[in-house]
Amino acid sequence: MAADLPEPALTRAQGITAAVRDLGSRLYGFIRRRVSSDEDAQDVLQDVWQQLSAQPEIEAISQLSAWLHEVARNKIIDRSRKQRETLVDDLFPEDDGGGSLPLDQFLVSEDTPEGQYMNRLFWDELSDALDALPPEQRHVFVENELEGRPLRELAAESGESIKTLISRKGYAVQALRKRLARLHQEFLDLSESTR
Repeated sequence: MAADLPEPALTRAQGITAAVRDLGSRLYGFIRRRVSSDEDAQDVLQDVWQQLSAQPEIEAISQLSAWLHEVARNKIIDRSRKQRETLVDDLFPEDDGGGSLPLDQFLVSEDTPEGQYMNRLFWDELSDALDALPPEQRHVFVENELEGRPLRELAAESGESIKTLISRKGYAVQALRKRLARLHQEFLDLSESTR
């Protein structure tokens, strides 16, 4: 009877190669069901492999599959947060200094009949667009963006998580961006014509 010899320890590179080979397609499927495109899934998967390769002792991870799925889940959440932040930046573009422009920057400052009309039009359009939002989305957007209240304060007041409020605000920003895109272009055209 042959003695059971311990298996030789895998090298770091062999461990990563084995993980990619054995778990890659299943992990990709997990990610793809949770993101909007194949490109996004490939990006997240690449981030997961990079994090695995940065681990000093891969063999110390007892449940590699569970660890990889947890890393993927976290990368997807991080990506979603960044996309929401981008939506806010798209609605309120940055100036040359990199700061966010307040809403009053969309108003025409000249005291002319055309300027007054455009200002009234902007506030009417914004009001209509806000009225079209579901009440929860409208509330978090108005309180945070127009009233300047921090999301932490709103979360403490409502008892809801910050993640929920961020999600609602993200949906509100998407809807407002669509509704105000045409008007925003008219403002840009008007400001260029007055230069």
